[in-house]
Amino acid sequence: MSNAFYNVPEVKNEPTLHYGPNSPEKKAVKAALKSMRSKKIDIPMVINGEDVFTKKKFPLSPPHDIKHKLGTYNQGAKSHVKSAVNAALDAKAGWESMPWQDRAAIFLKAADLIAGPYRARMAAATMLAQSKNIWQAEIDCVCELIDFLRFNVKYMTEIYSQQPQSSSGIWNRLEYRPLEGFVFAITPFNFTAIAGNLPATPALLGNTVVWKCADTQIYSAHLVMEIFREAGLPAGVINLVFVDGPKAGDVIFNHPEFAGLHFTGSTGVFQKLWQTIGNNVSKYRSYPRIVGETGGKDFVFAHPTANVDQLITALSRGAFEYQGQKCSAASRAYIPKSLWPKVKKGVLADLKTMKMGPVEDFRNFINAVIDEKSFDNIKGYITKVKKSKEAKIIAGGKCSKTKGYFVEPTIIVADKPDFVTMCEEIFGPVLTIYVYEDADMEKLLPIIDSTSPYALTGSIFAKGREDIVKLSEALKYAAGNFYINDKPTGAVVGQQPFGGARGSGTNDKAGSVLNLYRWISPRTIKETFVAPTDYRYPFLGQQ
Repeated sequence: MSNAFYNVPEVKNEPTLHYGPNSPEKKAVKAALKSMRSKKIDIPMVINGEDVFTKKKFPLSPPHDIKHKLGTYNQGAKSHVKSAVNAALDAKAGWESMPWQDRAAIFLKAADLIAGPYRARMAAATMLAQSKNIWQAEIDCVCELIDFLRFNVKYMTEIYSQQPQSSSGIWNRLEYRPLEGFVFAITPFNFTAIAGNLPATPALLGNTVVWKCADTQIYSAHLVMEIFREAGLPAGVINLVFVDGPKAGDVIFNHPEFAGLHFTGSTGVFQKLWQTIGNNVSKYRSYPRIVGETGGKDFVFAHPTANVDQLITALSRGAFEYQGQKCSAASRAYIPKSLWPKVKKGVLADLKTMKMGPVEDFRNFINAVIDEKSFDNIKGYITKVKKSKEAKIIAGGKCSKTKGYFVEPTIIVADKPDFVTMCEEIFGPVLTIYVYEDADMEKLLPIIDSTSPYALTGSIFAKGREDIVKLSEALKYAAGNFYINDKPTGAVVGQQPFGGARGSGTNDKAGSVLNLYRWISPRTIKETFVAPTDYRYPFLGQQ
């Protein structure tokens, strides 16, 4: 039996590999891409530690090569969700009673597996399934997921170490229990790291989980699950199901043991789920924890003193990395008229050098958007601009889905700050710019703050500290992640805890200790060594 207070391994952010010409990491990923493309796999659900196959199989293809088949996945039904819930509840007692250091060791091992023997396969899976170039895959499914797993162990020990004071003759303790019931994790297509983190964080703290990933993320989610199992995760702790959302929700949100929702996805879906949970709240044993990170309409605001070269790079990277399919992507920008000629020249020059095509060609900066639905949505906005007299496209605007779902990086200049593409989330490689009169800067700040219902990320570019302070204060609630002289993307675990408020979510800050607090139910324990034997207090004595 353990009788020591353990120190976890020192945690640092996983170093990024750079995949330069002839580097061993580039050779390894190219080999993994070739191997994985050559095989067709049949991906099962994982329930109670068992692979589950069904007769309903759906194809999986790379978004940039839609005629190629990576394999199939097995779609489940309500019965599979019920089995997953039962497996989670059956595994709960054993899992939550497992010593914390043993739970931690599983996820620390998973991190080392990703950093080592699985690194090339993880990158290749994300590149193929989600059409990410190698750099985007490296910072996502490799480094960020490793960081989530390692830093969360550190944060867990910080929480457990927080204990109350004790008076003479009393020992006060705080016990950090998991939630009572099971947690439902719903994960998006765009970040493999999020897909791994949302079920893993509650599980680390002793919860058991039913995990539903986006259909377009199944290929890489399957590999994440394989790594968790190789790391020694017990059966039933995390159960991965591929079921239509409404069918899964009908089972999950009507179950009395539903204890929490860990969600990343669209604002509309999250609001519907919240409403459903609210309507069903009397059915539950406990009030469920609801944690969500949703949409964004993220901004870049340039002060007239902004460094133009830095601003140009921030717009090019912030708007077009991973085809703008980041909830933090720069989607609207406000540029002063005095800087616009140089900024325009610079971003147009950048776009001319951005190559677009499949991920297997490492020279391509731009790849495909995730699926046909997304392609059609983005193309619809571009078509509106082409027909409008209030905005014009100055770069890009071409779309093709013959080979894959390709949308050129597109820059729109709007005549007014409330033009539709300045306000609505597009989730694609589309940047809309409003050029403002330098003298109107002060009038523009409230417009930036109120343009959309979101408040996820935003950045400002300015030189003077007084201007930076003024802009930061005026836009205080406009973004949960605020950047000064940098692009509004690229939050790093342990450095920039991520999340926004308003229509962008509950701002529970993934990548920090704050998120972990949501998955525990503390119990205060007071132990009195010599208890009183008389109810009378001294004040009752005779005057």
